[in-house]
Amino acid sequence: MRYEERTKLTVVRALVLVAILISSPALLLAGAPIRRRYLRYLYRDEAPQVLEKKQGWVSVHYFVITSRLLEWLCWPTESLARCAEAR
Repeated sequence: MRYEERTKLTVVRALVLVAILISSPALLLAGAPIRRRYLRYLYRDEAPQVLEKKQGWVSVHYFVITSRLLEWLCWPTESLARCAEAR
């Protein structure tokens, strides 16, 4: 999507939040592995850019990555994973 398409960006941002809320039970139980796998998929070598400033494009993945709600829902399993790794 282009930066200039403000209505599309707003709709996509809202739909991402709805999708995160729908998947919240799974994220609370297994959020850390799901989030890590998703980030590895996005930042692999042949993946397209999430945000291309030169061309004025923003990907839907940008809203998922920067979502505070996703970060908050993945926090319990991430803290448990850190405790398990420390032992």
